[in-house]
Amino acid sequence: MVEMSMKIKNENFYLKQDIQREPLNETNFLQNLEVEHNASDLSVNSTYIHQMFEAQVMQAPDAVAVVFDNKYFTYQQLNQRANQLAHYLQSLGVGPEVLVGICIERSLEMVVGLLGILKAGGAYVPLEPEYPLERLSFILQETQVEVLLTQKRLAQSLPTSRALICLDSDWEVISQQSKENLVCETTGSNLAYVIYTSGSTGQPKGVMICHAGICNQLWWRQNTFPLTTADKVLLSFSFSFDPSVWQIFWPLSCGAQLVLARPGGHQDSAYLVKLIAEQQITTIAMVPAMLRLFLEEREVDACKCLRYVFCGGEALPAELQTHFFTRLNLDNVLHNVYGPTEASIDATYWCCDRNSNYQIAPIGRPIANTQVYILSAELQPVFVGVPGELYISGAGLARGYLNRPQLTAEKFIPHPFNSEPGSRLYKTGDLARFLPDGNIEFLGRIDHQLKIRGFRIELEEIEAVLRQHDCVKHSVVMGREDTPGDKRLVAYIIPSQEQAPTTSELRCFLKERLPDYMIPAVFIILKSLPLNANGKVDRHALPAPQPERPSLQTPFVSPQDPLELQLTNLWEQVLKTYPVGVRDNFFELGGNSLLAARLFSRIEEMFSEKLPLATLFQAPTIEQLACILQEKGRNTSWKSLVAIQPKGSKPPFFFVHTKGGNVLGYRSLAHYLGDQPFYGLQAKGLDGKQTPHTRIEEMAADYIREIQELQPFGPYFIGGYSFGGLIAYEMARQLQAQGQKIAALVLVDTYNRQGLWFEKVSLRSKFSRHLNNLLRLTLKAKFAYIKQKLKQGFYLPKQSTISLQTTPLQAAFDQAIKTYVPQAYSGKLLLFRATQQHKYWSPSMKIDSQLGWSKLVAEGIEIKDLPGHHFNLLREPCVQILAESLQAYLDSMQASK
Repeated sequence: MVEMSMKIKNENFYLKQDIQREPLNETNFLQNLEVEHNASDLSVNSTYIHQMFEAQVMQAPDAVAVVFDNKYFTYQQLNQRANQLAHYLQSLGVGPEVLVGICIERSLEMVVGLLGILKAGGAYVPLEPEYPLERLSFILQETQVEVLLTQKRLAQSLPTSRALICLDSDWEVISQQSKENLVCETTGSNLAYVIYTSGSTGQPKGVMICHAGICNQLWWRQNTFPLTTADKVLLSFSFSFDPSVWQIFWPLSCGAQLVLARPGGHQDSAYLVKLIAEQQITTIAMVPAMLRLFLEEREVDACKCLRYVFCGGEALPAELQTHFFTRLNLDNVLHNVYGPTEASIDATYWCCDRNSNYQIAPIGRPIANTQVYILSAELQPVFVGVPGELYISGAGLARGYLNRPQLTAEKFIPHPFNSEPGSRLYKTGDLARFLPDGNIEFLGRIDHQLKIRGFRIELEEIEAVLRQHDCVKHSVVMGREDTPGDKRLVAYIIPSQEQAPTTSELRCFLKERLPDYMIPAVFIILKSLPLNANGKVDRHALPAPQPERPSLQTPFVSPQDPLELQLTNLWEQVLKTYPVGVRDNFFELGGNSLLAARLFSRIEEMFSEKLPLATLFQAPTIEQLACILQEKGRNTSWKSLVAIQPKGSKPPFFFVHTKGGNVLGYRSLAHYLGDQPFYGLQAKGLDGKQTPHTRIEEMAADYIREIQELQPFGPYFIGGYSFGGLIAYEMARQLQAQGQKIAALVLVDTYNRQGLWFEKVSLRSKFSRHLNNLLRLTLKAKFAYIKQKLKQGFYLPKQSTISLQTTPLQAAFDQAIKTYVPQAYSGKLLLFRATQQHKYWSPSMKIDSQLGWSKLVAEGIEIKDLPGHHFNLLREPCVQILAESLQAYLDSMQASK
């Protein structure tokens, strides 16, 4: 690593100065302020993110750089792929000051994309794939990016008036480029990225951050919280949220390891605890609301491997700090950080102390090469204890807002205390004051901006979008915390016509235009807005939300049994809404991921059943959740058959579980099939109490007994996805042996491994090639090489890099797969096939176009290709395409039976 030096001056001005003495004059106060508070200078070498990363590649090329979903890249692998992409981007004209969009799901390819853009000299514009199309279109239009990195499965939904590069399907072309490092032509003043934040004008605004600011941030972190090669940093934020920048590039710049949480994992406290313990994560960041849920997890004491926990985005109360020290008993680990996107992430920091008397954690002191001022309305320094607006200057200041010169001039003002040409102050809009010990206390906002769960939100943007609705005449949105620790958005609506829009309508309208975190939890309809003496809206006079059920399109249905009544009481307590109907959607009632975690914690306490958080996203009503709990509670009468969508006059369609054993993931498919009755078959042993079957034939026979209780005679409509397709195939065979008719057998991307054929490669030549590779590696690299090659094999699933342990259910399924030899089937088969290669197949394997079924199916196989890869066929947008094609096929089979 490039040598660094730290120069810190500390005169302890505030510790020497008794604030009861005669007040200082402004001149002396400002001079002392500069000495004590803003005189932390770190000498930063003119090296850039990608160069710091390249230095680590030279030191340890075979060390693991990044891990995701049980896959990884070494430093050398990541560097070479990023170089190939960078050379390719340069051939398209990418260089300094050229913006490159990147819309990609969390993956190893995402990290390759970000590094490749920076290595080419360009600046990246992150585009969250989950954002509404309208928001993505706006950002693409404003940035005018000529090149957009994405994935094949996302490309169809993106505007095509620019060069689209799919990092998966186009990689064969990209890989022809050189693997060598590029000559760096970047300067500190060049853009590194443009991140969009909520805007007060009704549209998001792009913050332009230069390399110098980010390099200063990384150098400060490494000097203050040094990472070693043994450290692991967890990426827990979306890459469109600026803390992700340090989470990605800090470990890569100092030889540590970057671990990517799965999409949505940062909102699942149980998953975070498990991942931290398994991977031995040492560094993580959380917003206070998530930290609270994290500390409530029973197994959190397994996370004592943590060395640095950074908390920011919202106020950090004393009781939450105390809870941290009580549960984890770790000193000098929890740090409160503060900083707007315009200051290159964090601008101040404070180390939490279990002996502190602060009721709210201070935001501390400035980071290196950053100056913080608290000024009056006349831009004069205020004294200790006096509130004022917080201003920031220094190395981390953004260039400004993209295409917004007026807003830039308003927020980035000339520095009144620095005569150096071009010196600026950033006007944060935050209210703060100096404490006697020199730390800063955050007091709130001056304007209508706020942060909820760490996301910065301009209320005017939500108001502007609401006013676009035909039935909304006027709207006011505000953040309320009527219950401590439960901050939420509340929208007040004046309808433009007599019939007011329902909460469901408004939520649906906003969901097409705004990210989920900007959608209000509560909508209140008013006849008029309260005004103050100046004729402006008096926000303090707006009524607090009442604990009453909002207007929904779903009719109210009361609890039908004791279990539903218990769940209803829980929902009403967590959501603070009364009454709640058993068919009301949790999220339409104002629920969010944090409230969902709280709800499931209460369910575990009451019913002693630990459900995965994702259950609520697939079963979001009391009625559906009660069904799941009922099934889990029947120890001796476990049922595999689950009525996911039982209504309709058509024959039922039975769909078998995957290797996960669960059928909750089929909800979206059932939804898109409309009035088609849809039943899932879940695995015996899924509850951890029943003994799972170890043979496909036994599973098929068991599931047939259950479906015949519902439908004694055929014709039957049966299907399965992945592993479930093997069971569905065997069920069809056994039913035919009973003399029953099969109207439709549907397999979704199911492989018959017994019938596949591969390119023949000499074992001797394979051994020689691997032996030659191993001879050139160090001992440590040899182990890494062998482990990687094992994981590329067909018969070894890519489990955790830490452990290859499996559950009893998975072990039973593995045994069933190995022993199952499919026999001939005298019917016909519909085979849905993913167009992207299954991740378990190595590139040298050539796969039968009929996935191994061609010699077994007597009446032929109809193949339908689906966009996407094996693991996203049941996710948006692929599931809708699958459902449309499946519905057409089922209808045609019903008509011909």
